[in-house]
Amino acid sequence: MIRLGLCCKFNTEPIAFRSATALHLMKLTPSARAEKLAGICRDNAAALRRAIEYCAANAIGDFRINSQILPLKTHPAAGYGLEDLPGGPSIIKEFKGCGALAKKLGMRLTFHPDQFVLLSSPLEKVTRSSIEELEYQAEAAGWTGADVINIHGGGAYGDKAAALKRLAAVLKKLPAAVRSRLTLENDDRAYTPADLLPFCAGNKIPFVYDVHHHRCLPDGMTVEEATRRAIKTWGGREPVFHLSSPKYGWKGDPLPHHDFIDMKDFPPCWKKLDITVEVEAKAKEDAIGRLAAGLEGVRLWKYLK
Repeated sequence: MIRLGLCCKFNTEPIAFRSATALHLMKLTPSARAEKLAGICRDNAAALRRAIEYCAANAIGDFRINSQILPLKTHPAAGYGLEDLPGGPSIIKEFKGCGALAKKLGMRLTFHPDQFVLLSSPLEKVTRSSIEELEYQAEAAGWTGADVINIHGGGAYGDKAAALKRLAAVLKKLPAAVRSRLTLENDDRAYTPADLLPFCAGNKIPFVYDVHHHRCLPDGMTVEEATRRAIKTWGGREPVFHLSSPKYGWKGDPLPHHDFIDMKDFPPCWKKLDITVEVEAKAKEDAIGRLAAGLEGVRLWKYLK
């Protein structure tokens, strides 16, 4: 069964998540800032509920929660604890309600932190702030029942082996709430499946296979082999894979993502697997609808009452 996943936001459906800038918030008084943040977080909890309901009704079995669903949560000046905001406990209850709803509907929820989360950095300050961000997202994942917090390997910093050694050391120090959900994904600039699959197997961390990144940064490994080895790292859990198509085609710059998925980019070897495929296409739910229509004969997830 293929579980198609929607990433963070919508294209045409009127469901939106609010954000804020530190520049604006820091101009407010502390009490006004707290009220503003509480309103945004409350609205985002309501938007998440609507997103889950929409996805279940439209045969989308996975929703990636925007990592800024609690905007500026870990900002050094504007950061906050949700429980300390006006009505904070009730907002947390609303997020927990979203998790209960997703569980009832059989939907999966995931997180994918921003690119500034780097656990392989040689700079202690960067590592410390990255862990703080992961701790926040693990807290939110606990409320919502999200089982994946996916990150990239980070930079190679001129010495990939040393960078991965730093990453391995940091993994051992992560809180259980983070470590139990953390996954690693190959990227299109530094770390290939050949780099990360042995690391993931050795450190018992699931590998999120991004086939588009692999095609942009090949390593001699076939899609079929990378798929097979990626599945083994999940230890029986349903793997998460990523899919996208190049905006300018494979003869142009392949890195930017297209609005939709070219059916030729969907690996044939995936079609009979039990996996979550998060669709990283700019047209979001519209791209998923078109992809689902093109996957004739493939068993797709749908909510069964």
